[in-house]
Amino acid sequence: MNQNKRQAYWRANTALIRNLLLVWALISIGCSILLVQPLNNLRLGGLPVGFWMAQQGSIYIFVVLIFVYAVQMDKLDRQYGIKRRGK
Repeated sequence: MNQNKRQAYWRANTALIRNLLLVWALISIGCSILLVQPLNNLRLGGLPVGFWMAQQGSIYIFVVLIFVYAVQMDKLDRQYGIKRRGK
């Protein structure tokens, strides 16, 4: 892989990581801290949604984002012709 292609690959990789972490941070901070009072007016399984987001929701979002990252990196690897060892 030439230097320009390698730089483009890593630029795309770090942009993906940055964007997914921003989503996680905005949801975690937004739903668990900033919007907790309005969300507490809603119920999820008998619990206020703001409380649930602070305790469980942001963790679930993070796990979903891990799977999104894996799928997107697989596409990025194929786009740039990156082959994994063992395949």
